[in-house]
Amino acid sequence: MKKIIFLLALAGLILSCSFDYGEKDEGDTLPDIIMENVEYVRMRSSEPQVRFLAETVERYEDLRIMDLQNFSFEQYGSSIKEINAYGRAGSASIEIDSMDLRLDDGVRIEVDSEDIAIETKWLEWKDKDKKITGGDEEEVHIIQDNGTSFSGIGFHADARLRSWEFSGGVWGTYYHEDDEEEDEDEENDDDEKESDE
Repeated sequence: MKKIIFLLALAGLILSCSFDYGEKDEGDTLPDIIMENVEYVRMRSSEPQVRFLAETVERYEDLRIMDLQNFSFEQYGSSIKEINAYGRAGSASIEIDSMDLRLDDGVRIEVDSEDIAIETKWLEWKDKDKKITGGDEEEVHIIQDNGTSFSGIGFHADARLRSWEFSGGVWGTYYHEDDEEEDEDEENDDDEKESDE
């Protein structure tokens, strides 16, 4: 299959196109457009912001949603060479007008700048508010390279404030390096070097 590349300037194919196939029954849920092996790059001020990949995209014009299978994304930092966040999900649904997103069927998101990975069954992204939420009863797992690994219920994150929290129970292991301990370790190392001389 041919790979289809969508830039914002050409987004008419995926974000604003519409086709009239005549009248439909109210219960008809057939997609208006089906695309395979899709790559879409969202641009802002001629700079790429995020790249979406999907094995299959189905667009429902009346519902103003797109359903994606085997979905993945990369969010760029200050340049196209710098990927700050990336993730994948078995399926996803995008509201075309708001760009709100629901990731489902096994989700993993990694944010390099925060040294954090998030794993869960499903998550929702509200684009206007820049917030991520999990289900009130859904377990979300947080993993960091320093050995922190814990889970909780009722996950909420605010991308603007760079904060996250759980409204329900939390369990696991959290490692925190104390700045004072680091300073003391550095001073002890300096003392040992001086005594060796």
